[in-house]
Amino acid sequence: MTEAVRLAAESVQNGWGGPFGAVIARDGEIIARGQNRVLLTGDPTCHAEIETIRKAVQCLNPEAPSISKDHVNDANLELIPRPEGSPDVVSERARMLQGCSIYISGAPCPMCMSAIYWSRMDAVYFSCDLEDTRRIGFDDVFQYQDFAKPLDQRSIKIEQMHPELGAQAYDAWMNKPDRHPY
Repeated sequence: MTEAVRLAAESVQNGWGGPFGAVIARDGEIIARGQNRVLLTGDPTCHAEIETIRKAVQCLNPEAPSISKDHVNDANLELIPRPEGSPDVVSERARMLQGCSIYISGAPCPMCMSAIYWSRMDAVYFSCDLEDTRRIGFDDVFQYQDFAKPLDQRSIKIEQMHPELGAQAYDAWMNKPDRHPY
């Protein structure tokens, strides 16, 4: 946690972004570090957790091919069985960051928490909670609350359109005999 907070303070001191730093550890060793770089990049997804997840994936999967037409069906992520008691409908998925934990200077926003879930990390540890984060001007509580509302009551217009078009890509996925669940 000390390193995550150090990274957060460095982000503030350098004017890169908010006071958010993160580290991902496996077997007691830090494998990736990241910090908020929203102001540096202008990219609203450059949160500490997202940056750290990207670096951890590069560290643990250095042989991942780049996206190109030369790399078709090159998924190289190990498939592991669904954990016992999991509500997952798929019997096995790619390992991702299972076996890792993330340490964060502040409670994750909804985007980062979703990325943590998708990466299948074992644990999340944070220093400052959502109320602490709100007090310094980063109010993520409203997003968590907004997600609980029906689509037509959310603060951003959300509307489904042309489901038949999207169904074509979904059908292609379901009909692919060698699909790699992740």
